[in-house]
Amino acid sequence: MGRLKTFTRRAFLIGSVAVAGGVAFGAYMVNKPHANPLLDNLGDGEAALTPYVRIDADGVTLITPRADKGQGAYSVQAALIAEELDVELDQVRIDPGPPSAAYWNTALADEAATFMAPGGGVGESIAYGALSAVMKTIGMQITGGSTTVPDGFVKLRQAGAVARETLKLAAAQKTGAAASELRTEAGRVLLPDGSSLTYAELAPIAATIDPPQDIQLRAPSEWRLIGKPMQRVDIVAKSTGTQSYGIDHKVDGMVHAAIKLNPAQIGPLIGFDAGEALKMRGVSNVVAVTGGVAAIADNTWRAFQAAEAVEAEWGPAPFPATMDEHWQALADSFTEDALDSRKRDDGDVESSIAETGEIISAEYRAPYLAHAPLEPISAIVRIDEDGAEVWTGTQIPRFIQNNVGKIAGIDPEKVTVHALYMGGSFGHRLEDEVVKQAAEIAVQMKGTPVKLTYSREEDMSHDFTRQIAMARMRGVVRDGKVETYDLGIAMPSVVVSQMGRQGLSVPGPDSQIVAGAWDQPFTIPNQRVTGYRAPELAPISSWRSVGASSNGFFYNAGLDELIHAAGADPMEERLRLCTNPEARKVLEAVAEMSGWDGVLGDGRGRGVALTQSFGVHCAEVIEVSNTEYGIRIDKVWVAAEVGTVVDPVNFDNLVKGGVVFALGHAMNCEITYTDGIADQNNFDSFEGMRMYQCPAIEVRGLENGDRVLGIGEPPVPPAAAALAGAIFAATGTRLREMPFSKFVDFA
Repeated sequence: MGRLKTFTRRAFLIGSVAVAGGVAFGAYMVNKPHANPLLDNLGDGEAALTPYVRIDADGVTLITPRADKGQGAYSVQAALIAEELDVELDQVRIDPGPPSAAYWNTALADEAATFMAPGGGVGESIAYGALSAVMKTIGMQITGGSTTVPDGFVKLRQAGAVARETLKLAAAQKTGAAASELRTEAGRVLLPDGSSLTYAELAPIAATIDPPQDIQLRAPSEWRLIGKPMQRVDIVAKSTGTQSYGIDHKVDGMVHAAIKLNPAQIGPLIGFDAGEALKMRGVSNVVAVTGGVAAIADNTWRAFQAAEAVEAEWGPAPFPATMDEHWQALADSFTEDALDSRKRDDGDVESSIAETGEIISAEYRAPYLAHAPLEPISAIVRIDEDGAEVWTGTQIPRFIQNNVGKIAGIDPEKVTVHALYMGGSFGHRLEDEVVKQAAEIAVQMKGTPVKLTYSREEDMSHDFTRQIAMARMRGVVRDGKVETYDLGIAMPSVVVSQMGRQGLSVPGPDSQIVAGAWDQPFTIPNQRVTGYRAPELAPISSWRSVGASSNGFFYNAGLDELIHAAGADPMEERLRLCTNPEARKVLEAVAEMSGWDGVLGDGRGRGVALTQSFGVHCAEVIEVSNTEYGIRIDKVWVAAEVGTVVDPVNFDNLVKGGVVFALGHAMNCEITYTDGIADQNNFDSFEGMRMYQCPAIEVRGLENGDRVLGIGEPPVPPAAAALAGAIFAATGTRLREMPFSKFVDFA
């Protein structure tokens, strides 16, 4: 059984540590609150009533520690605080705050618990307790996994409520009025006589009061902001072109750097000659960094040109030279020795398959994909004798603190990180190579800020891509129904690759190998999902929806083939098999939205897919037409269950953006390697979806669940499968490998 043999025991032992009272960390360490980081630098008359609310003479600042990558994270966090604090969003300032253990991500443990214990239940509860304890104790401040809203929905409202009640106590102390007679509105405490005091006026007194902790949150019927259409705090700046991103940031006295890395990714630098580069105008130096060289100049363009002029000798990449070898490594991984997890094993798959001579089988493939955010990565780093400062867009500020501290030889707490707005990420900024390389340069130029900017080509060529993956399906149908579904998935471990670059070892199976497949809400009499861990190939990382990004396609595409073989309707058979009440409502909603009524005909087709990922049931129906110019995507309908829609406008935009992102990659995108070198290094060869190809998209958010969930990633996994199903219905062509443009043309 390979790794599976040791899995359950390891999960139990780790979980038992938490149950036994926190032996590993001590119950005290697990239970005690983290210190408020805002208290360290307060001036006279300023108050930091919680880690999320700072008040001074200029007004109220809301701390929004989950990174904004374009998804509106700052706005939604601010709205959750403002809901209870009784301020309007146009009255406050937004600040991502310092890196701090106080901002640990409480929602990450929900996702990570399934990594330790398959199948839910007591085992998963134990795993959640253990992981939650670990994450709190080490202060895991990460933005990812569609956790911004689940993480903040309660605790940010609590932070606002605590601050509000503290300000009321301050007003009572100042005026002699009873706190119970005071109200708050629009950043003021209202007194019984009709007068009011601003929060800023009350800050000096509030700073001396121990904040009350037993606070009752307001009922949904009293919400002013949550569930109502909002204007994001960044919308004016982004609409007028005045929003500043990480790549725009400047620091006095900074120099500019550009990098030239080994074209064979993560291959070594053997030697270099910078003679020609050093003769170029504005160039001050060329230095070695991990994996390549960096040119320093007086502007970015000159640094780019100088880096290109460096003559370098490179070593080979440490992974297979051809894509055939990559695919073969996956094909060779469907073995007992490579078995990583089997989180679902219902009925008796082997007996069912043995009893019939009519086995349906297929193989599916998903390629490497670049993150390719519109803003190339950059960072500014200054290292002094006793401290360092970093300015960059990042999802992992505390990892950056630690890594820059190591490079500079200083205590990580002496590394100040300024988190900046990002022009996209899709998981890209869960990596910090650009910061580490900038720090390697800055440590050689003490006291000088170094701005390192990647060219688009370097950014895409040296991206840590989405995982490559392969799936094999076998199944049996009987009497017009799906009876048996056996799905095996092989991919390298995203967790091992990504965490390895942070110097961390993660034990046990990698849940991402089967994420978006093993826990789907369909009850099939004989159903098995097995994950096989392929060897490490090209370096990989978290890409929007991670394992589910490919597994949503695999699972739904395989199910589609079985439903077709049974002669059943793709929607009706899914509804019959779907026994999860929330998921069924999602399917029913998307069927009603699209007017699903079977075959369309006349070269038109519809496909449907449902994937549960990040706790969210998301279903999509896609309609296409087979035209003389190729496949045209006409319309997409999406329904998703998130418990509570915090901002309907942003929800709608995030879902539509996720669909466009997913469809463009399924249609046209892949990263392939030749001798370790990426064949695609810009948008001309990594095209995505063109504007004229974008379909109309209709979105519905359902609020039946008892958990509040995020929506940034869940629209991605179902899209490719729904598109493949629609193309099959319109043309009879079955698509089993992405990108689909290898097999069909798109209009």
